[in-house]
Amino acid sequence: MSKTLYTPLPNRAVIRISGADRIDFLQGLVTNNVEKISPEQSGYGALLTPQGKFLFDFFMYYQDDNSLLVECEGGERAENLFKKLRMYKLRAKVELTDVSEDYDVFAVFGDTALASLALPQQAGATAPFGKGIKAVDPRLAAMGCRILLPTGEESALAGIGATQSTPDAYHARRVRLGLPNGSEELEVDKAILLENGFEELNGVDFKKGCYMGQELTARTKYRGLVRKRLLPIEIDGPTPEIGSLIMNNDREAGTIKSIHGTAGLAMIRLERISDGASLKAGDATITVKVPDWVQLPATE
Repeated sequence: MSKTLYTPLPNRAVIRISGADRIDFLQGLVTNNVEKISPEQSGYGALLTPQGKFLFDFFMYYQDDNSLLVECEGGERAENLFKKLRMYKLRAKVELTDVSEDYDVFAVFGDTALASLALPQQAGATAPFGKGIKAVDPRLAAMGCRILLPTGEESALAGIGATQSTPDAYHARRVRLGLPNGSEELEVDKAILLENGFEELNGVDFKKGCYMGQELTARTKYRGLVRKRLLPIEIDGPTPEIGSLIMNNDREAGTIKSIHGTAGLAMIRLERISDGASLKAGDATITVKVPDWVQLPATE
C-alpha cells in the first residue's frame, strides 16, 4: 500500500477531562504515564479492574493547559467509561465532559501517511492540524496517524493528498499489524494486558508508580507468566466464526477473536505454534504471522 488513505472512524467517542487535578486524577487510574502527554506527545493506555483485568483502552491527547482529551470506543462503551471515571472523581478538582458531538475521529494510513502529514516515525508524535490534532498512532508508527477534528472540519484533510478509504480497510491493516481494538478483541473483565501486546505497544509504564490493577500487571511481567499472545492470522479456506477454536491436530492452539477479510487476530497458545505446526479452524488453514514488534518469550 503505497498511497495515503484516510477514513472516518465513526464508532469512537471523546471525553474531555479538565481542571487542576486532571493529571493526578488520571495518573492514579491508568496504565501509562499521563505526565508525558503534551502538545508534542500523545499516549495510549488502559483502565483495569483492581484485579488487573482489562476494562477500557483509549488514546490521550493534550488539548490546552487545562484539558486532556480521551478518545475511546463509542456508544455504550463510552457511557460506561464516563460513569467509571465519574465514580472515581470523588473530590478531585476535575470536570468530565462528553464532547463526542464536537469531534470527528479519522485514521490516516498507508506507507506514506506520516510523510503526508509531515510527522516523524515516532509513535505518539503530535502537532496541530487545522483546528484539531494530528498524532502518529501512539501504539505503533506503522499504523499511521489519528486525527481529531472539530465536527464539520473534514475539509482540512483535502490538503494532504489522501484518498478516502473505509473503516474496513483500516481494520484489515490494523489486524495484520497485530493491534487490538478494545473490546472487539479484548474480553472485558478477563483480558490481561501483556498477553495483548500492551507493553510493546506503549500502553504500560512500569516506572510510573501506582495505578489501578498495577500489581497483577507487574507480576505478569516479572514472573514471566505470558504463555498466550494475541497475534495476527491469515485464513485460507472457508471463513470460520469469530470465537472458533484453532486446532493443532487434536490440541487446542488458540481462539479467533476477530476477522477482517482474510486476516484476523487470535489468542494463541505459544507452545502450540512452534515446529511448523499445522493449524486449522474448521475447514480453514490458519497461519500465524508474528509481527516484528512482538517480543515472544525465549524458548528452551
